[in-house]
Amino acid sequence: MARLLLFALLTVTLAAGARYDPTWESLDQRPLPAWYDEAKFGIFLHWGVFSVPSFTGAWLQDYWNRSDVVKFRKDNYRPDFTYADFAPQFTAEFYNPDDWAEIFNASGARYVVLTAKHHEGFCNWPTKHSFNWNAVDVGPHRDLVGDLANSIRRTTNIRFGLYHSLFEFVNPYFLEDQKNGFTTQDFVKYKTMPELYELVNMYKPEVIWSDGDWVANSTYWNSTEFLAWLYNESPVKDTVVTNDRWGKDATCHHGGYLTCEDRFNPGVLQKRKFEDSTTIHKSYWGFIRNTKLSDFHTIEELITELVRVVSCGGNILLNAGPTPDGMISPIYEERLRQIGQWLNVNGDSIYETRPWTHQNDTATPGVWYTSKKSATGISVYAIALNWPRGGKLELADPQAGPATTVTLLGYPGQFDFQAGATSGITITVPAIPADQMPCQWAWVFRLDNLNNQ
Repeated sequence: MARLLLFALLTVTLAAGARYDPTWESLDQRPLPAWYDEAKFGIFLHWGVFSVPSFTGAWLQDYWNRSDVVKFRKDNYRPDFTYADFAPQFTAEFYNPDDWAEIFNASGARYVVLTAKHHEGFCNWPTKHSFNWNAVDVGPHRDLVGDLANSIRRTTNIRFGLYHSLFEFVNPYFLEDQKNGFTTQDFVKYKTMPELYELVNMYKPEVIWSDGDWVANSTYWNSTEFLAWLYNESPVKDTVVTNDRWGKDATCHHGGYLTCEDRFNPGVLQKRKFEDSTTIHKSYWGFIRNTKLSDFHTIEELITELVRVVSCGGNILLNAGPTPDGMISPIYEERLRQIGQWLNVNGDSIYETRPWTHQNDTATPGVWYTSKKSATGISVYAIALNWPRGGKLELADPQAGPATTVTLLGYPGQFDFQAGATSGITITVPAIPADQMPCQWAWVFRLDNLNNQ
């Protein structure tokens, strides 16, 4: 119960009139807006000029002179071809943000985070701070950010967020600041911070997912000044959430929630809210042409990741890489729709839940727990990643009481069970015809009126 109270405190509604100073000590006192912890599942989108070559992922510009990239360039492009020459081929001619919004809504995601700008510096909106290196001046000739924001808000209840890279691989302002040991801040003054203020005021994102911070401390980036404005004055001050990537001194220590590193899934309960940003493709964030089916996670693997992360108090931000012509590839669409099918049956065990006293069962491997307030107290959800064998599911951690009931989400009626002498229960699972199974992957047993709620 103490752990449940801790997480409740982390997600309380923001106190009216609270103001924050531009220091980590003050900023870290801001409560996380409740919607974020309740959401649990979001979609990440890595989309930019790097989607055109779709080779080695979003870092191709940084890998430009690496041997495999040199060979790729030599085999496929003219000798004087530059990275900037990819931009006119970033056409997005099939980009229909209403279609994207429908897929995301069907997935069960509660928030979406689109790359506004990755490390290559290309801006997916008509910024005033990146002449001829943005999606309106070159390539798609349209506001990719604004079009998706409008579709998401018009056709769904999904929260809209934006990813923004603080640094850029080859920006001369940044390179000069770096050469000066970050004692100068021309890049921050003329590029990074103007972009962030512009994005917030233009699109009112409810997630600011910062990245590209690791080369310098937050003092160089002026991160705390921006966050104080964001929390005190911005048009999204009451609902916006931020991550921790605001300087190499901040990552995994400061900010709204922790990401620590890519694919962060600690497997144990955390003291602070965290997010596992991970990918459907096993290796890459952006669209990759030279890939095969085995390079993608199966739906079983993705649901396992979702369940483990939520059981330990985290959110999962699952990445898909759109094509340069603006499509969500069928393999990404299928995985997202499959997650939505599972959540349609089992979402009660995910959305708005809290970690239970135990995160995973100590008797049966592959069983993870979540919990939620109910009319009779606390409902505990035992999420079995594998269907119980022999018609029995042994759980070591729940303690049954005289009013305890066991049900299977998506299936009618109550299940019989046998309580252990001091703790634990063994659930009798009846034979269920294949056409009456509630779902195809990961089955959720709801336990009500336990003694150890």
